[in-house]
Order: sequence, then C-alpha cells, then structure tokens
Amino acid sequence: MPTRTASTALVVNVSLTSSQRDYDEHVTFLDKDFRIVRVGTDGDVTAAEAAVRTWAAEADAIAVTGIREARAAGLYDGELAAIEQVRRATSQVPVADGHALRDVLQEWAIRHVQNEMPGFFNNARTVVLGGMNHGRATRVLREYTQNLQFADPLLRLDLPAKLDSHPVLGLAAQAGLWPVKMLPGAVKSQIKTPGTRISNALARQAAHDCDVVVATFEELLGFGLEDLAGKTVITSSVSDEQLAELARRDVDMVLDTTPQPFQVTVQAAVLEAMMLASVPGSGALTNDDLLDMIVAAGLEPRVLYPNGPRRKSRFAFVIHPLSTKFFRNVEPLGTVAKVAPPVMLDVLEKTLAYAPPFTYSHVTGIKSATGAEAEGWLITVGGTPKELMAHSPEFTYARLLAAAEMARKLGAQVMGLGAFTKVVGDAGVTVAKQAPLPITTGNSYSASGALWAAHEALDRLGIAELDEQGRIRGKAMVVGASGSIGSVCARLLALSSDELWLVSPESAKLLALKHDIERGDHRARIQVAATPDDHLSDMDLIVTATSGAGKRVLDIMAVKPGCVITDVARPLDLSAEEVAKRPDVLVIESGEIELPGDVHMKNIGLPPGVAYACMAETVVLALEGRYETFTVGRDIEWEKVKEIYRLGLKHGMKLAAISGVNGVFTDEDFERIRGLALEHRAPADAAV
Repeated sequence: MPTRTASTALVVNVSLTSSQRDYDEHVTFLDKDFRIVRVGTDGDVTAAEAAVRTWAAEADAIAVTGIREARAAGLYDGELAAIEQVRRATSQVPVADGHALRDVLQEWAIRHVQNEMPGFFNNARTVVLGGMNHGRATRVLREYTQNLQFADPLLRLDLPAKLDSHPVLGLAAQAGLWPVKMLPGAVKSQIKTPGTRISNALARQAAHDCDVVVATFEELLGFGLEDLAGKTVITSSVSDEQLAELARRDVDMVLDTTPQPFQVTVQAAVLEAMMLASVPGSGALTNDDLLDMIVAAGLEPRVLYPNGPRRKSRFAFVIHPLSTKFFRNVEPLGTVAKVAPPVMLDVLEKTLAYAPPFTYSHVTGIKSATGAEAEGWLITVGGTPKELMAHSPEFTYARLLAAAEMARKLGAQVMGLGAFTKVVGDAGVTVAKQAPLPITTGNSYSASGALWAAHEALDRLGIAELDEQGRIRGKAMVVGASGSIGSVCARLLALSSDELWLVSPESAKLLALKHDIERGDHRARIQVAATPDDHLSDMDLIVTATSGAGKRVLDIMAVKPGCVITDVARPLDLSAEEVAKRPDVLVIESGEIELPGDVHMKNIGLPPGVAYACMAETVVLALEGRYETFTVGRDIEWEKVKEIYRLGLKHGMKLAAISGVNGVFTDEDFERIRGLALEHRAPADAAV
C-alpha cells in the first residue's frame, strides 16, 4: 500500500478524559516517523470540538476518544452521541474513533487467549460493564460461554444481535425510536435511568462471583468494583499505573486488547489514525488495509499477569448419598433423619430420588505444585445406590444432565461423575454426548489409585516381601482380568510382581490379554485361569474387577491370612458381610487422594482436603487445563491410566487414605490385621 513520504506525520488524540495523561511524543510506526500528541478536555465536549478544529490545520489525522470513559469517570454526564459532534468538527483531515480497529483487536485478543489456552473462556461467568464499545468482545465470548451479564440494558436484552439478525425489525426499531431521538439529552437520560440502574445493580451483583470482567479501567472505577481477586479483566489501553492498581486488587490476568508499541499508552483510535495518516487521501481503511498494517507493525494483544502467571480452572463433580445415613449431612434432612422411623426413611429415600440436583459444596483453595489453581462445586443428585439401580438408566441420565446444566451455569469447564452415577447404563457415554460440558467418570484415576493404595497397604502391613523398588516378591491375581478395569490392573501388576494370575471365564479374551502383556514390558510370569478358587491360598495381592454385581466372585475363606484384596468393581464384588468373615485380610475399596493446596470443602466422609480418586481425576483435568471428555464407557484405556497418574504427580496429588467397606483404615486397623494375619499363619508355617 502507498505510504506518505513526509519526514514526520502528526497525529493528535483529542480525548474527553483527563488532561493529566497528555503527552507529546515522537515515535516510529510502520517504518514512518510520527509525532503523537494527546489533548485531554476533562469531559468538556465544547473544548474537544475546539481542539479538533485547532489541530486540523496541521495534523495528518485526528483520533477522538474517551466519551464513555469520561462518563464512567464522572467527568461527563451527557449523551454518548456527542462524540459525533466532536468527530464532525472538521472535514479537513481524517478523523478516527477507533471503531473499525477496535473490533478487530477485541476479537483477535479473545481468540488468541482461547487458542493459546484451550477452553479458557468456556462457560466463564462474565460481566460486561459499559456499553456497545464492548460489542465485538461480547459476540466472540458468546461462542464460548452463555454465562454473560451486562450493565447496558440493550446488551442485557441482546437487542443489538436481534436487530442485526432481522433487518426489517431493525428498521422498524429505528423508526419507533425516532421520537425519542428528537428529545433533549437530559430528558432521554431520565427515560433511560430506571433500566440502567436495574442493569447496573444486577451486573454489580453478578460481578462478585464472576470469572471475567469486560470493562475499561474507568468503568471499573465507576462501578466501584473492589472484589477483583482471582478474576480476568478484558480491557484496553492499560497504563503501567492502572496495571499496578489491578495488581493490588489481586487480578489474575489482564487481557489488553489494544497493543502498546510505544512508551506512552495509546488508544485503538490513535493507532487507527496513524494508519489513516499512512494512506494518503484516504478517509477510511478497508479490512485488507487493517490486516496488512497490523501484520506490518507487528501488533499483538497483551496478556498480562500483574501478580505473576496464574490460571484458575473450574470443575463440577456429581455426588449422591450412598445410604440414608448420608441424609444427616444436609439440613433439613439431617433433622428429619434423626427422628424419623425406618418406614419414614424409606419414603424419604424414594422421594429424594426424584428431587432436582443442588449444590452441596463450593470447593476452594486447590493449588497445584505448578501454580495452577482450581475451584469447583459438588452437585448432589438425590438417589441412593438402591434407588439408582431400581430405575431405568434414562431416569439417572435425566438427573445427570440437569446437574450438567447447573454446572454450566456455575461456570464449570469439566464435570466428573461419582460413585454409582458413573456405573448406571453405558457408564457416562450418553451423558457425555448430551451434556453442555466435558464429562469424565474418573475411572482411570480410580484404577491407578486403587493399585497405588494396594501397594501402600502391602508396605504398611509388612507381611509380603517387597524388593528395593517396592515390587512384590510374590504372587498377585486379577479376577475379572478380561474387563476394561481388570486389564488395566493386570498391565500394572505385570510390572510389579513375580507371578501374576489372570482370571476370567472369557477364555479367548484372557489368552489375548496374556499374549499382549507378554509382548510388551513386563516382569511377572503370567498365568491364566477361568476361576480363582484353586489358587487363592497362594496370593499376596488380589484385585477384583468384575461386573458381576450380586454374584459370588471368590471364596474369601480360602484367601491367605495377610492377603491384600483390592475391590475396584462398582458395585463392589465383596459385601461388608463377606469382608467381616476375614478380619485377618485387608480388603481395600479405594485409594483416596490428598488434593494440593489449602482445600476448603464440606464433609464427604473423608479427612479434610481428601477426595475420592474419581473426583481427583476431575480436579487434575481442571488443573491441567484439559477440558475434555477423558474417561467414559466401560473400556478404560491403559494409556490414559498412566497419563492421569503422571499428571496427578505433576500437580502434587498424594495418596492420602486407604479405605475399606467401613471407611478409612487407621494405623490401629493395620496393626490389628497384621497381628491376626501373623497369628493365623503361624500354625500353617509350623506344619511346613
């Protein structure tokens, strides 16, 4: 494109905002020397018109800015349309208001962040202050989130988008508003005041819990928003002093949509005016002109971290009462459960299965070893396992989808399914297809967490022999090895035991699994069997991972004293009654995970800051910024089990507790089981 050959071009920014930020600088832009001058008029429209006329005699282009900011800062209380008076004060030189360039920069900045950090704006609770100057940003954000609140009444009703999509409706609206446009500014201001006040109040209320605020710095001050801690602010033309103020307010990220190529802070209109001054005789810039000049000038949006790099993600996790005793954790159900007779509890259990989901706990304080942070919500559906299994899968799907919609409105970027909600039907596949956000069952981390807990249990019992790397110098067995979880457990144990028995009635699948394991990296000698009972007495570790709810899986009375059994099946393969028959055997239901950070969460039956492994998987995905459907269905991928374990270690996850059918095992429990096991082993050892 042609450029001017004059030695220095003059661009003047006439601003309705404070004159205290005026400057007169010489800069280089698009390989051309410029003198840029800022003239602030402190909200005086007449003075702004006079400044435009005065500078038009020598300027190459003029930028007119700041009327919305002046009104937000209390410098001006008239109509926004007055900016047109200022723009029309001269026809001698091109006058830019930055509208064309601002739209491009706003959209580019938001898409840039979303591309660099996929999912960043997904479901983000967003408050837009000000008005139509954020129109393009709002339209782009709508692609990623529907959780938007507006201070501008027109934007709150989404009227601009509706009028744009219906040209005839737009013309009718313009005609209908003609009498209002003819009224004096003071009268129009009074007409708009009630709607504006209501919208402002709603926006201020929403801003307390939002994730993203879209506003100029003056709009932030005008709204008096003090609680900006942990939020992302999408703004424009942030000065060093303003950035320092946002840092003091503990803002996480500032997305400045206006590139700042000079030592002084400039508006988009100034850059647009400089572009106009580079195109002789042009009163407007085409889209091609804008693109060419943006690229040629090397302009980029600014992603600023005033308090150092931070990223906070949001998750939801679905829980449900495991029995009627869990009703005591939520009022007023707790009071009812304490005094109600058994018959009444049965009625309450059936009734609550139909109740809509609700938020049980807001989870805060999760902070990764990498510095990433996460917050989340525990959403409860009312059905106990008994009720969930008594209804059709579609019954549970409907409640989970309602929970997913609630999670979306809360701003969650990924949602996990806990306990029996991930067992019903097709194990999350249908829910994942229909939910408005990614879904995971957490089964990948549950599998690795259970074996993590089993290894820790073997070590704490101190009966089975382990080598210096913690591998079992003995025998292990996987019952249900041909299934998805069982096959994953088999691959893990093939690396960490001397001898591994794979048990399943599906002979062909069992042989294929044996062959596949032996082709890869393994340590154990692999054996296969259709039933477990003939080999139970030799096992140091047994994993049950069948899908045979209610069926006899193994004869617990035949198990060796001191054996560790890890039951990863859901529903459990071994009932509490079966487990009680062998107090000298350690039966593990799951391995719980200690979440990193100073975690605040309501009681879920575990120690403070500790979560079930399936919930921990959801948290890990959030901390990693992996807002994706990770584990669904009954086929668990071996690679994902390894990956989620590695990511958990990266973010500081620790094995916190080992649980059985009666809750978390204590040190006293381990000592008691160890003592009984050694006592029961003694006669057999003596006989040998």
